[in-house]
Amino acid sequence: MALNPASTDGADSAVEAIKRPSLTGSGSQGGSRRGSGSITTATGQSFTYHSRTQESKDLQHPTQKTMTDYLRKYESLFTLTPQRMRMIVDAFEETLEKGLQEPGQIVPMIPTFVFGWPSGEEVGDYLAIDLGGTNLRVCLVTLQGSGKFEITQSKYRLTEEQKQQDGEKLFDFCAECLAAFIGSHLADGLIQPGQDLPMGFTFSYPCAQDRIDHGVLIRWTKGFGNPNTEGRDVAAMFGAALQRAGVPIKLTALINDTTGALIASRYVEPRTRIACIFGTGCNAAYMEKVENIPKLKHLGIPGDVRIAINCEWGAFDSFHHQILPRTKFDKIVDETSNKPGEQAFEKCISGRYLGEIFRLVMMELIDEGVLFLGQDTSRLEPPYSFDTAYLSLMESDPTEELLTIVGVFTHFYQLETTVPERQFFKSLAKLIGRRAARLSACGIAAIVSKRGYLDEPGEELFYVGADGSLYDRYPGFADRIHEGLVDIFGEKGKRIVTHHAEDGSGVGSAIIAAMTKKRYDEGRFTHC
Repeated sequence: MALNPASTDGADSAVEAIKRPSLTGSGSQGGSRRGSGSITTATGQSFTYHSRTQESKDLQHPTQKTMTDYLRKYESLFTLTPQRMRMIVDAFEETLEKGLQEPGQIVPMIPTFVFGWPSGEEVGDYLAIDLGGTNLRVCLVTLQGSGKFEITQSKYRLTEEQKQQDGEKLFDFCAECLAAFIGSHLADGLIQPGQDLPMGFTFSYPCAQDRIDHGVLIRWTKGFGNPNTEGRDVAAMFGAALQRAGVPIKLTALINDTTGALIASRYVEPRTRIACIFGTGCNAAYMEKVENIPKLKHLGIPGDVRIAINCEWGAFDSFHHQILPRTKFDKIVDETSNKPGEQAFEKCISGRYLGEIFRLVMMELIDEGVLFLGQDTSRLEPPYSFDTAYLSLMESDPTEELLTIVGVFTHFYQLETTVPERQFFKSLAKLIGRRAARLSACGIAAIVSKRGYLDEPGEELFYVGADGSLYDRYPGFADRIHEGLVDIFGEKGKRIVTHHAEDGSGVGSAIIAAMTKKRYDEGRFTHC
């Protein structure tokens, strides 16, 4: 179904107004005012300009009433009603269904070739390597059975340059880190010379898979843009890098972190049905019967077999933008991103973008002469210069004078704030954070509705394993998801319980490597 986007008070023209604000104010004495914009020449070059004027009269700080009036405006933009949420869920469910029917859909619903749930009794030593949005992590996981495990790990920071350089160089870096990890633990005896160590590679970016040790990258997300990688088999690229580095390890399973979180959470908590990631990116995974996946019919797998589905739901409502209630600020985030038009759902809810949405609201109010009068706001001008972590700090500020917010603006931006401004900032952070959580609830609800979990007899709870920086660290995020699920389903929504997912990219990867080795050893579905 297609919905008309919520009214954004002339959003299209407002996008242009924010990109190219006019200068206001004149005179010679008093505080500075900011104006900025960009000019594109006939040759296609883009130049950004910043200008200031002076005002002659003493500038007045915004009053409590002024900031309250502005807050009402943003409440109307960022608030999601239960009715609107249910409409989004209906459209989301239809989109998930399309992704199962045939390849090439916007939400691709990727079969992972992880068959069935873990028994909880998997044992042994396994390697796991995780290429995340911020770090590369290498792990040695010892599965002990009965839902227990031990893990030894090292992290290697990824620079922004490494996230944009040629794909082969990126995988060479991964191989070199794995070689260093193995070498250090050969020295301390944790790994034995010649030890057989099946390896799971957590590659948390959309890939098309026709078997578990193969994956063609569909598109980069989370700010990665390494050339010569999209459209290629990343498992083969990593395997070649391992050979170049002289690492005698063979990749057993290529997985997504969300799929890993699903399997690891089920290993520890058998009531887990869904796993979600709410961090730099966003995603979900769940188990689906093969008979409900028409695009897998050609593989001849029995219909009652369950297979984990990596939804890649961050792409929901991409390109057409007919369903999500995008504001003018969401549109700017999209248009100025490295992937315009793509990852529409992710850009509304993930930790990578919430701080930027907040910054754009501030810039609008600065340009309207409302905030930071008479002060130099140039430190707020660069895109993504306001971290989502600051929203978390502002929301959780317990002081009457909101001193944490004072610290954020004085320490990072050398800006003084008034009490009404700080109260506004805290409320705005809540609006943006709450919208992200309620949209996240819509995604969970779409899977719940599609699978009919709440139609099952009884009142048994079922669990959603959730992970990521927003879920873990953003105040009230989990509670707002639960609130949203009750708004969508009524009292039945209380049967859906989120809990902290187990380590999907480390432990989950190792468990999947164990399950895959056992499946191949038993000769089950060895063609995929």
